[in-house]
Amino acid sequence: METVTEKPWFQHYPEEIPKSIEYEVATLHSYLKRVAEKFPDKSALDFMGKEMTYKELYDSSLKLANQLRSIGVEKGDRVAIMLANTPQAVISYYGALFAGAIVVQTNPLYVEREIEHQMNDSGAKVMICLDLVYPRVAKVLDKTELEHIIVTGIKDYLPFPKNLIYPFIQKKNTGIKVNLTYNNTLHSFVDFLNKGSSDEIDLEIDPKEDLALLQYTGGTTGPAKGVMLTHFNLTVNTQQCQEMMYKMEEGNEVVLAALPFFHVYGMTTVMNLSIRMGYKMIIMPKFEPKDILKAISKHKVTLFPGAPTMYIGLLNHPDIKNHDLSSIKACISGSAPLPLEVQNKFEEITKGRLVEGYGLTETSPVATSNLLWGKRITGSIGIPWPDTELAVLSAETGEPAAPKEIGEIMIKGPQVMRGYWNRPEDTQATFKDDWFLSGDMGYMDEEGFFYIVDRKKDMIIAGGFNIYPREIEEVLYEHEDVQEACAIGVPDPYRGETVKAFIVPKEGREISEKDLEEFTRKHLASYKIPRLYEFRDELPKTMVGKILRRVLVEEEKNKLKEVAGDEK
Repeated sequence: METVTEKPWFQHYPEEIPKSIEYEVATLHSYLKRVAEKFPDKSALDFMGKEMTYKELYDSSLKLANQLRSIGVEKGDRVAIMLANTPQAVISYYGALFAGAIVVQTNPLYVEREIEHQMNDSGAKVMICLDLVYPRVAKVLDKTELEHIIVTGIKDYLPFPKNLIYPFIQKKNTGIKVNLTYNNTLHSFVDFLNKGSSDEIDLEIDPKEDLALLQYTGGTTGPAKGVMLTHFNLTVNTQQCQEMMYKMEEGNEVVLAALPFFHVYGMTTVMNLSIRMGYKMIIMPKFEPKDILKAISKHKVTLFPGAPTMYIGLLNHPDIKNHDLSSIKACISGSAPLPLEVQNKFEEITKGRLVEGYGLTETSPVATSNLLWGKRITGSIGIPWPDTELAVLSAETGEPAAPKEIGEIMIKGPQVMRGYWNRPEDTQATFKDDWFLSGDMGYMDEEGFFYIVDRKKDMIIAGGFNIYPREIEEVLYEHEDVQEACAIGVPDPYRGETVKAFIVPKEGREISEKDLEEFTRKHLASYKIPRLYEFRDELPKTMVGKILRRVLVEEEKNKLKEVAGDEK
């Protein structure tokens, strides 16, 4: 397939947004070097009252890079980062890149089986993790190729006296107190960093060819796959983001870092954009509406990328009326559909702009959005970003579909991934010529606005997290009393969707929701655990015995319609 010649979305571009950008071909970490030279004394981040300047962030990243080199990390080696939003997460990310490594972002909520798979698939040599998650890492260490573990705690970068108080709060809230004996392969992050040199490292890195990141995404069939993103993929998407937010001023914005950096959405729209533009990040390790409201009011936050659940959580908090949110200029919402009432109410309170965007891990991640200062259509994912083409693949002709015709959304652009790590067959199956097949079903209207109508891959999005039914089902099938299982997403007013599991018990066996909740909690991250269960004698199937997931989804939709009808 060739380039799409008709691009009706261009008619909506304001004069400030170029149709094509002359991209700077640079490494991702060069952004940090440049901003540290331009704004050395400017605050790069604020972490619960502890500030760090751009010069301090740059020096810390170089110290970590030199230390990583000293323990054998070479260009192209994989360094896993399993951290919540903290200064250490930013230092580790850029430090690994300065060392020439490929970052492997790892969700701190992962349980042992998920950690083991990701470490083995990526071949990571080093992991930087929180003390809270170290016990999980330790259990699978001998099953991986990890040679060094660098451990840090939230307290390590807290201001006095919070750094002294926090360990007691952590012990009370989590019941976990980690006492470690450090050695040649198990390192304290702070001690490890302090031994490092802040000398620059001279490495030949080709931004268009060399990988910066392996970002893992689940699949509906088979295990999670590592998405290969080059330095250029990520810097391009950051520059596109900059152009779309043309009213934001270099060096003058304050960004709320509530989206997790281990997710590509938060990594690009919060961390990488802030580093490129010299913004100040207000880093929040966890999304707590009360703390977020305080942070916006106190720090006069101007940019707040988020997910619908975040905005809903703030709007529904009883303290919102006691905080001034009028500093907010712009918010791009992603990860799930943005309800109209949420958009309207949030804009009314903040006087800023909140619009919906769309993207995937494979597109670094943003491909489209509604215009912050221009035309937008509620329910639409907006229009393609500069140099980004979208088309809808007609199931009938295998060519671009006509306006309003539903098909699979395809994406082409410089932010599209190189492919899947060590999975050439999966990579080939995901591309049609040089078009990336998103797996999302949708259509384009006559004006060039795009809409998602279904998810081809049956992915569930709960609270901004991508959840894949097959992974949940495989765990449920491991329970000795489960004969059949099927997981689907059902509408949830707060999380967007929540997981519901349909269970057929083995004959003569009895299972309770409590049994399954305790069992799944041992094998799945908390956000993947089903919140609803329904026990049945049988599940709908095809003639060859395949469970009809879509029938269950339709049944749930019909139940909701009946409830809505009864309430009228």
